[in-house]
Amino acid sequence: MLELACISKTFNPGTVNEKKALSGVALRLEKGDFVTIVGSNGAGKSTLFNAIAGAFYVDEGAIRLAGEDITFKPEYKRSREIGRLFQDPMRGTAPHMTIEENLALAYLRTAKNQNAFFSRTSKAEKQFFRDRLALLDMGLEDRMKQPVGLLSGGQRQALTLLMATLVPPKLLLLDEHTAALDPSTAEKVLGLTREIVAEHHITTMMVTHNMKNALELGNRTLMMDSGRVVLDIGGEERKGLTVEDLLKRFKAGAGRELDNDRILPSE
Repeated sequence: MLELACISKTFNPGTVNEKKALSGVALRLEKGDFVTIVGSNGAGKSTLFNAIAGAFYVDEGAIRLAGEDITFKPEYKRSREIGRLFQDPMRGTAPHMTIEENLALAYLRTAKNQNAFFSRTSKAEKQFFRDRLALLDMGLEDRMKQPVGLLSGGQRQALTLLMATLVPPKLLLLDEHTAALDPSTAEKVLGLTREIVAEHHITTMMVTHNMKNALELGNRTLMMDSGRVVLDIGGEERKGLTVEDLLKRFKAGAGRELDNDRILPSE
């Protein structure tokens, strides 16, 4: 489903602020893979997501999605096939628009017809929105005419998750999407993530600072350091790993210990 062929990216080349953010990252994901990604600040995790989503073009290498070369495809066109959630619950929604209008925009973002407008959503489509909202079990199906800005952070993040998967994308990128939420809300959103990804068999990449989640979620775990993938583990080998084992494997691959205060080893 996704192939990264030795992609590299350097910001501010030739200046005192030169930063090699990605260095020859090679990766291949099969359809339905759920990959968790761990690494310290500055390891290149969000930069990797930006490269895949098209926030910038890579300097070297190629990116292929479902067999199509998207290396130089504009970000707005990639968004029809790639869903993304950010750490900040305020991103990904239009606060002054209603819940229904936000869902309509998300639903029609994949429309190939240039005459498709969110104001023309049918009665059946609105009922579809209501049915999907009901699955969140947050009562949002009865608040469809309310502005999104009135929702709590957890409700907005759950809504954003629904918007990103309303039309199941080929690839879902989750960039620490529960990090800004309180523990109980984060667990609820994580549970919704599991259910939606499993229901639609969506190929998913999730950045997390929770080492326990990194081993329990999905079928594969990557660890990054200095713009490189230093560990890629899955299958039976991953099943028996503990958080301590994962930290040891990181040290072996990166040549140093994982030193980040935000890393949560056992929570």
